[in-house]
Amino acid sequence: MHTRLSRAEVAIDETWNLDDLFATEADWEAELAAVDAARDSVSPFQRRLGEGAATLLSCLNTVEALEQRFVRVSTFARLRNAQDGTNPQSQSAVARADALEARLGASVAFVDSEILQLPDGLLEECLASEPGLAVHKMRLQDLLDVKPHHLGAETERVLASLGEVLDAPYMVYGRSKSNDIQFAPFTDAAGTTYANSINGFESNFETHSDPSVRRGAWQSFSAGLKAYNHTYAATFATEVNKNVVMARLRGYASTEDYLLQPHKIPRAVYTNIVQIIRTELAPHMQRYARLRRRALGLDKLLYCDIKAPLDAEFNPRVTYDEGCKLILDSLAVMGPEYCDFAHKTMSQRWVDRSDNIGKSSGAFCASPYGVHPYILITWSNTMRNVFTLAHELGHGGHFGLAMKHQRYVNTRPAMPFVEAPSIMNEMLLAQHILGKTSDPRLRRSVIMQVLGTYHHNFVTHLLEAELQRQVYALAETGQSITAAVLNQRKGDILSKFWGDTVEIDDGARMTWMRQPHYYMGLYPYTYSVGLVASTAMANLIQEEGEPAVQRWLGVLKAGGTMKPLELMQAGGIDMSTPAPIHRAVAYVGKLVDELERAFAE
Repeated sequence: MHTRLSRAEVAIDETWNLDDLFATEADWEAELAAVDAARDSVSPFQRRLGEGAATLLSCLNTVEALEQRFVRVSTFARLRNAQDGTNPQSQSAVARADALEARLGASVAFVDSEILQLPDGLLEECLASEPGLAVHKMRLQDLLDVKPHHLGAETERVLASLGEVLDAPYMVYGRSKSNDIQFAPFTDAAGTTYANSINGFESNFETHSDPSVRRGAWQSFSAGLKAYNHTYAATFATEVNKNVVMARLRGYASTEDYLLQPHKIPRAVYTNIVQIIRTELAPHMQRYARLRRRALGLDKLLYCDIKAPLDAEFNPRVTYDEGCKLILDSLAVMGPEYCDFAHKTMSQRWVDRSDNIGKSSGAFCASPYGVHPYILITWSNTMRNVFTLAHELGHGGHFGLAMKHQRYVNTRPAMPFVEAPSIMNEMLLAQHILGKTSDPRLRRSVIMQVLGTYHHNFVTHLLEAELQRQVYALAETGQSITAAVLNQRKGDILSKFWGDTVEIDDGARMTWMRQPHYYMGLYPYTYSVGLVASTAMANLIQEEGEPAVQRWLGVLKAGGTMKPLELMQAGGIDMSTPAPIHRAVAYVGKLVDELERAFAE
């Protein structure tokens, strides 16, 4: 039987080294206490922000330094918990970091309130008279943008102090997913028994060529999800109802408006992304589903078959070292600075890549300011892993450059831009491989990987966004969000998108249980924004070469000093119109066209 390792059994070179954050647990404990004590450094500024530019600047610099230190403390705790969520000490550390975050938020809540209470014109005078405030300009502008929705100083302080409670749905979901949920072993047609897990299913079994393994794993996986169906629904509903209440308290017209505020984009961009892609992409993906059923020789295509390899014999194993080399070769166009950074990330134990009991599912990149990126992935020797690692390296390269060129306060852009640099790397990887070969079998293999990227972002995440849209609309009319409602809505969304090409079963209806994105505001649709932008940018690099690369590097270095559409415009992409969305969807259609021709030959 194939079993999972405990964290202690994992080879050390397959784990990340967190010593660059804190060399010892004692060092972390000391800094946690020091940051807690340093909250008092902000207190002397209370009721003084109207004194003038110098006082305002000193206060904002103090808050920035405190937040920067906290991020390092919090990241260490969260990465320890991500590597093994069953460890009680790691669970406790995350809870303590969350509690500190709430105390910190309460301590600095007066800053925003006092700035918003300054006499009209005083803030503009301060910015004009004190050059040092320029670094805080975006933060101050963001604050002014939410002024109509800002509550009284005491109310804001109380809400900040409740941060740990308000973030509880995400914590409960993550804690349960990494610790409690269990999946029964399953047996394939040859009699081999496998242990199942979220990581095992998503990184291996879901794309397995043997239908008995794939479908056996799916039955086990679906049964495991069903056992927590009502618990996760209640957690999801709590998150939704929290946001509905907060939107009303702050006077927003809708919960979507409230959640879109920090995204800094016109609502039309969000609407266009969700509506245009769902409508125009469905026919292409239905064609791909029909091709998949024919190529696999199946009488019907189950939901668990939509990621099965179409050419199982041409699905070579890709070791981690081989994948790293392929990625570095594909990123050569980005120049030596970017490539050196990528090489360090993949070779100096900044990547955690083995599966183990309690490890967080999926993949992510954490980039604590002043340190370096840390990437979590579960490597199973597939080409899909290569694309996923390239994706996370895009996040690391982006924030690595931003940290080098910007202060902490200006490192992160608003959410709609965050996924563009990561998906961009996937596009460069695909272009590199396709540009090197005319072998029809290799080309169609790579095209399927690229379609996997579009499926992940234009289908999986976009349909998450559609579920969010429907659920928030229901909640705003007072309807209860239950497991039955979520299962039905998710099933209906999938059925409408796939038509009669894919059989939607109970497991498919419960796929809303698999993603943490529902606890991150309106995060899901931003993957599609990133894919639209990166599709356009990758084409510009192909057409223009070095000038386009330099523009893109400049955008990455800009961090959060511009709004998302401004960043894209600086790269040469105009997202103010739906044209790039139409072109990206049309490109998917061309990929399916080529794949249909390849399998017809």
